[in-house]
Formats: sequence, structure tokens, C-alpha cells
Amino acid sequence: MTSQAQADSAADRADSEADLSSPDDRAAVHPAADGTAACGPAGGGATAPGASEDPAAATAATPAWTLTGSQLADLELLLSGAFAPLAGFMAEADVTAVVDSWQLADGTPFPIPVTLDIPAGAIPADASRLALGDPEGTPLAILEITERTAVPAPAAGWASAGRAGRAGAGSGWAGPGAGAGGAAGSAGAGSTGAGGAGLAQAGPDEAGDNGGLVRLAGPVTVNRIPEHGPFRRLMRTPEQARAQAPEGPLLAWAGRGPLPRRPIGQLRHLAGQLKARILVLPLVAGPAEVVTQPESLVRATLAAAGSLPSDTRIIPVPLAPRPAGTAGAGQVRELAIRARIAAAYGATHLMAESAELAGLASVAGGYQLPGAPILVLPAGDWAYDPRAEVWRPLSLIEAGTEQADLSADQLGDLLDAGASVPEWFTPPAVARELRRARPPRSERGFVLFLTGLSGSGKSTIARDLRDVLTERGDRRVSLLDGDLVRRLLSAGLTFSREDRDLNVTRIGFVAAEVARHGGIAICAPIAPFARARAQVREMVSEVGDFLLIHVATPVEVCEARDRKGLYAKARAGLITQFTGISDPYEEPADADLVIDTSLLTEHEAVAAVLRMLTSGGWLGPERS
Repeated sequence: MTSQAQADSAADRADSEADLSSPDDRAAVHPAADGTAACGPAGGGATAPGASEDPAAATAATPAWTLTGSQLADLELLLSGAFAPLAGFMAEADVTAVVDSWQLADGTPFPIPVTLDIPAGAIPADASRLALGDPEGTPLAILEITERTAVPAPAAGWASAGRAGRAGAGSGWAGPGAGAGGAAGSAGAGSTGAGGAGLAQAGPDEAGDNGGLVRLAGPVTVNRIPEHGPFRRLMRTPEQARAQAPEGPLLAWAGRGPLPRRPIGQLRHLAGQLKARILVLPLVAGPAEVVTQPESLVRATLAAAGSLPSDTRIIPVPLAPRPAGTAGAGQVRELAIRARIAAAYGATHLMAESAELAGLASVAGGYQLPGAPILVLPAGDWAYDPRAEVWRPLSLIEAGTEQADLSADQLGDLLDAGASVPEWFTPPAVARELRRARPPRSERGFVLFLTGLSGSGKSTIARDLRDVLTERGDRRVSLLDGDLVRRLLSAGLTFSREDRDLNVTRIGFVAAEVARHGGIAICAPIAPFARARAQVREMVSEVGDFLLIHVATPVEVCEARDRKGLYAKARAGLITQFTGISDPYEEPADADLVIDTSLLTEHEAVAAVLRMLTSGGWLGPERS
């Protein structure tokens, strides 16, 4: 095949196949000369570099890693002393001891593993130090590597814990806990570099491409205290919080969801019994329950403070939940680490949902969880008494007249539909923040993501949808397909799996920004791999709604439609890595709508998408 023919085939293919992309958690680390740094002391967080070294020079000469959201949260708690006595990421002996017996190898109680797992190929084999950076590329700390351990490749979804996973214990009323993103924002794709020159971002999803994962252990040294992120001014180190705490009992609540009336009443009731002040610790590492964004959780918590005693303290804490199914995860461990952190911030007791403590043995009216230095107190069984118009213990309400709490799904349905949140459920100030954080579907931004083989009809449907939705005028509409996307987002990418995924992730990032600002993004890449599609869903779901449409036209129909002969060239071996012929297409198992354009006309296919949007509440009745 001549070079001109190869160029012509590549150009033809680019016109038809826009399916290039890679995980947003990619990383590369550039080795450089080794440096030195002071180690953090056991028992109180990490310390700053010694005065005898030049911190900037040492950092610039150190291989770099951009932390995922959950890793960033763990680092912040290590640096602040909230994870004391830990001074760094655990060695394997400590991990094994914690998983097996809830204590470190030296016998110190501790409920969860705190580890740093990265792709093995992302760090030079002889590196003794690693600069740990935030998503903006700022090196926050230096890890002195004292141990490396190969670990199995993670289960699907491991990397999503850094963005929008769904693992972790819940706070009861608001359903299961959300995954962990960093307190300063989710880790995104970064440029390759050493130290502060541009920290590379890598994701555990790439473990298979980098020889599996490696677990790095060792003490961490502060390079720069985190400065950015919403409500950073409210954060305190445990030492600062204890110094400012009043004398006497301090009752804490640590949760990932807003505070409605029931837990507000339970906190006031228990605090009165203990003669205690109240400390509320919103857990801001990752998507919050119901309201999704950590900053929305803090705003809703501040709104709830008006219904709590005036001396109530609110301190956001970046505690990331552990992904379900991993060693050291589980509801009791989650409660135990919450209690341990609450104690670090000066609390003498932690209130928890009674259901979370079911099956455990109580001690002195509370629960002494392994690794938790303070008692965990059950909130009790409460319900709303419509006759007295108050929340109170269920035993004080006439049987059969009680009003049960709203579930997370019920509350979400009310917010999605734009219905009012009942005042018996939550104070009006909190309800306003809930509505701000989760506007009705008819006002929210969303992404229509069409995936399918080349020639399936997805681009035609996408263009027609763009026209119809633009004519309606409900929201601004952006179409991410065709030559413009290829020129501006995908220039220079190949047809390797990594570059295909990278293209999809780039499209997803832009689409998420459109949705964040209330617009509609319509995307129509081939997007052949489930992992990349899942990452886009996660990115978008943090800021809006994601709807996956599988244009499932059979390959033989697509091939018959191919006017440029790309399928024929692929079958002849003139084009390699062609999706559906020489490269796989992973059919979605999670599509919100499936369309086969061999069975539907163009008009019928577009109508099917519009019906989905209307029935789901994203579009109202068409205005005449």
C-alpha cells in the first residue's frame, strides 16, 4: 500500500471513526535525581522539610505522582494528624494486622488500612522518593519509599472511588454513601513531569497496562499545606480544633449527607442528656449523599446549624470511604474511623444511626468499636408525630400514627420533579440548599452520549437531536461530534486503545462542563470500551445527568451503508484496529436506551430519544 493510499485511508477513516480516548487517571512519572527529606514523626502527622535542604530543588528533582481523590483525602488526614499515630502510608505488615485484628503491627488499635497503590509502571524501580501532588499540579508532600509490594489488579470501579463511586457506609436517612473525590477536587488528567513542573495523573484502571499495581509505604513529609477548595476556611487541624474546643463533653456527628430534622432533634436530645456541646463533621471527600457536591453538603450543613445550639461547631473533614469489597472496608470499620477522627478533633462521643450498630454488643449505653477511642452512641428509633408536629422517640408516639422518614430515593424524586420538600422533614433553610444543589431535571444540564459502530447512524441522530432541541430553546445545546472535535480535541491521537479511550474522556470532560452550566451536550463517538464510557458517566454524574444511548445497528447493516469502503479496507487488512472488524466493540450493559436504525427510520429514532427525555422529566411538554 503506498504512503498516499495510507494517508487517504486514514483521512477517510477519521471522517467516519471518532472513537479515540484513555482513562482520565493516566500517569507517567519522569525519574530524576534523588533528594532527601525529613520523615514525619509517628504519632502526630508529617513535618516540614529540614532547614538544611532546598525544598523546591529537592521536589523538582523527585519523580511525581498526582493523587486520585481518595488518595488526596488520605494524604490530607495524614498531614493534619487526624490519622495519628500514622505518619505515612502503611507497610504490608500493618495492613495485614489491621485487616486481621484491627490494630497496627505494633499493637496500636486502628480500624482501616491507609495505603497508596499506583500502577507499577508509573514509578522508576529505583526511586526512593515520590512527590505527591494535587490535581492542580502542586506537590503537597514527599513520600520516602520504605517498602514496595505488588498487589493484585483492582476490581472494576477501583479508580472511580477517586471521583464518583458508590461505596461506603451511609448516614441512614440519605441512603448509601458516595465515593471519594478529593476535598480540593477530583483528580483529573495531568501532564507528565517531575515534581512541581507538571505532575502526571495516573489511574488504577491502567494497572493492566503497567504491570499491575504496586503498594508504596513510608512516611510523608509536608511540602506545602493544601490551600484551595471550597470552604477551606472552615477546616481545622485536629490540634487547632482541640485547642479551640470548650471544656466538657463534646458530641460529634460525622456524615456524608445533609442534616434533616430527625438527626437534628436526636443530636439536641443526646447533647442535652450528656450536657455536651455539638460538633458536626461533614465528610467532604467525594460526592455527597443526595446533593452530590461536597460544597453543597457544607452549605446544607451550615443551613442546618440554625436549628442547632448557637455554640455548635462545623468542621469539614476529607475522609474518603473505602471501596466496597476491598480488604478493610465495611460499615463497622467506617463508623470506627469516624469515631477515631471525631476523637482527634476533640469529641468525647459520636452519635450514629441505630441501624448501623445493629448486632453489636453495647457497653455503658454505647458501643466501643475496635480502634475507636470514644463511645459511639445510638441515635435511637425516632419518627415524626403529626399530632404534636415534632420528631420524637417512637415509644412516645401513639402506635400507628407515626410518620416515617423520607428515604433517599423519595427525597431525590421530590427534588428531581421540582416538588416542595415538606417542612416536617427538614428546615426551610436546608430545603432551599437541597433545591439549589439538586435542581429539577427540567432545569438540569445533561449529556446524551450515543455509542455504536461506524455507520450505525449515531451521528445522524445526534445532528437531528441538536436541531430539535435547539429549536425548543429549553437550554443551550452543544454537539460534540465531527471534524471540529477531531481537530481541537483529538489531534495527534492514534487508534490504539489508550488513545481511543483518551479521546472519549476528553469529549466527556467537555460534555461535563456543558452539563455543569445547565446545558445539553450531545456526543456521538464510537466509544467502543466500557471502561471509558463508565468514566464519562462518572464525570458527568457529579454535575448533571448522563444518558447512554446504544445505537445497536448490526455490523452487516453498517457495512452495507459504508459509502467510503472503510469496512472493505478493514477486512482486506488495509486498515488495522477498525472497530467491529479487527478491534472489539464492548456492547453497553448499562444503556438507558437502545436503538436499532435498521428497524427504525431516522425520524422514529429521534422520537424515541425525545420520549425518553420527556417521560424522565428532562424535557417538559413542547411549547406551541
